[in-house]
Amino acid sequence: MTTTAQPGRPPIVDRARWQAARDELLVREKAHTREGDAIAAARRRLPMVELDGTVEVTGPDGPVPFLALFDGRDELVVYKHMWHDGAGHHGQCAGCTTTAWHMKDAVYLNARGVSFAILTEGPWDEVASYVEFMGYTQPWYSVRDVDGPISEDMGSVTCFLRDGDRVFLTYSTTARGNEPVNGSLGLLDMTPYGRREAWEDNPEGWPDAPETDAPTGSRGGGICWYWSTDSEGNPTWGPTSRPVPQWTRPAATPVETRE
Repeated sequence: MTTTAQPGRPPIVDRARWQAARDELLVREKAHTREGDAIAAARRRLPMVELDGTVEVTGPDGPVPFLALFDGRDELVVYKHMWHDGAGHHGQCAGCTTTAWHMKDAVYLNARGVSFAILTEGPWDEVASYVEFMGYTQPWYSVRDVDGPISEDMGSVTCFLRDGDRVFLTYSTTARGNEPVNGSLGLLDMTPYGRREAWEDNPEGWPDAPETDAPTGSRGGGICWYWSTDSEGNPTWGPTSRPVPQWTRPAATPVETRE
């Protein structure tokens, strides 16, 4: 049987040696899981801050009180989507797009008594057009001109608790803290080549990410090089790029500028 050698591929061993190495790693994985459980337990014991649930956000039916986002449930998870005014669909944040795309349906959260919504600072007319273009079904709301914790910290996952008409902020995380929403990242971490991002600790000879005009200064295409591509699927952060899932949308066409 002929095989083509791939750059930096893992060594080939028999099944017994593979199982021994797998069992050794499993010990660390289980410890990681238990530590994650302990952190989640500490998270559930964080204090909380009361907010004004009557503050109005704007959705498809106009202004509504923030309390309405709970949809009668006691808990609410919100993703705060960054927004670039006037940038068009193709110019919106690729990182926020990947998070929102992975959370297209909250049916399992709803079954557990948890509502889900996306907040963004964009003007509602632009936001509504973007939501329609992307085919999102989860509820979106604009917090344009809203002051306070509800509209702060864009690019974050934030949790709230309701007690009658009272609303409390319980938890918030951002950056890599958002990763539990992005199931693709967890799966990539299980693959031989991983995410192929510059910060990863890889064996010698592992393939680098493609070189792109990534906005971050780093080797091998930068951070999350695969989140944004041109119409041919080539990774790029340049003027002809879009966040990856946008190319599956009706009427998605190559663009000449992101401005």
